[in-house]
Amino acid sequence: MTVITRFAPSPTGHLHVGNLRTAIHNWMWARRHNGRFLLRLDDTDAERSKEEYAEGIRADLMWLGLMPDAEVKQSDRFALYEARFTELRDAGRVYPCYETAQELDLKRKVQLGRGLPPVYDRAALTLTADQIAAYEAEGRSPHWRFKLDHDAPIEWTDMVRGAQHFDPKLLSDPVIRRADGSWLYMLPSVIDDVDMAITHVVRGEDHVSNTATQLQMFTAL
Repeated sequence: MTVITRFAPSPTGHLHVGNLRTAIHNWMWARRHNGRFLLRLDDTDAERSKEEYAEGIRADLMWLGLMPDAEVKQSDRFALYEARFTELRDAGRVYPCYETAQELDLKRKVQLGRGLPPVYDRAALTLTADQIAAYEAEGRSPHWRFKLDHDAPIEWTDMVRGAQHFDPKLLSDPVIRRADGSWLYMLPSVIDDVDMAITHVVRGEDHVSNTATQLQMFTAL
């Protein structure tokens, strides 16, 4: 197996030391195993992503001697994301939701007030055709969630943290696409990792819970 790692910053600002720490770990792991180190610019946020920041990322990596073996931009890969999204939709693994941000916030506050975890209640799955038509008549466009498999416990061995276990019933179905059609981080990242044959994902501690939901996306794809 050829070890392939990736450093995937968003070009929406300058790199900070935490970003660079992750880049160094990815580069070292690939080099230790005579593998490949890829730079992926996660620039799906068209409004905030700027080429000047992308140039800054390249310059910082070059200054550190972390030369990537290849570079890709997510903005060049929208057709692939659309195709895989359609497959998941047809398989019933993604579904449209019509709640506003204010309605979702109210739901979370009610759940927290009752001492419950603020997990999405999947109300969108029970909408009738008439209810959907009424929302669309109001001018609402749906955002889309990935439907977690509640019957499949999530387990993996993290090479830093050890054995990891998550109960999918305690996780919200993650939003993968906004109402305006733009992509959030979760699904495109998995699609890219599959397509680029990434063998090791080295990233910050804050992504552990993301790993849990993304593992189910890997399986679904």
